[in-house]
Amino acid sequence: MSRLNSALRRIPIWSLYALGALYPAWLLYLGATGGLGVEPIEALEHRLGKRALQLLIFGLAISPMRRHLGLNLLKFRRAIGVLAFAYVCLHLLVWLVLDVQIPSQIWADIVKRPYITVGMAAFLLMLPLAVTSNNWSVRSLGPRWRKLHRLVYPAAVLAALHYVMLVKGFQIEPLIYLLIMSGLLVLRLPIPILLTRLRRADSA
Repeated sequence: MSRLNSALRRIPIWSLYALGALYPAWLLYLGATGGLGVEPIEALEHRLGKRALQLLIFGLAISPMRRHLGLNLLKFRRAIGVLAFAYVCLHLLVWLVLDVQIPSQIWADIVKRPYITVGMAAFLLMLPLAVTSNNWSVRSLGPRWRKLHRLVYPAAVLAALHYVMLVKGFQIEPLIYLLIMSGLLVLRLPIPILLTRLRRADSA
């Protein structure tokens, strides 16, 4: 694991951003050449949203992987978060420009469709995180920066819930995403402290 961590430290951050830019370009190519099926706009929208959710999960998994496996990916956590937000923005842009297209219909959909309401709530929670994902904000906000970025937890849960509510009928894949997201958040809880308190409550 130490060799792997040493190799990872030599990977430049910009390469992650470059790799992240390839996926939307590939999707646009597929859409232009008929590779996204009979509903290319819907496929483009959903694939961008799913990739954003996957990146959110990956970002939340970095600390548990370091703690339990010794794999250190902290160097890439900010870039993964920025890429996740970029995919969310592209997902939203496709919905606004290519799907809805009618400005007056946008607010009506946000209010009337619960899965869109939940998705927009997740986006709004991620917005201040993206704006402050820079060294200047870290220095300026000090300890408040870490507290602010805890908004990623409810944002991630809402994003997973948005996916569950979006699909038609019972599908296992969205539930798996929601369970993984919930499990990653549980791993961040101070379990030893909670167990100690429960023992004290039982013995009282």
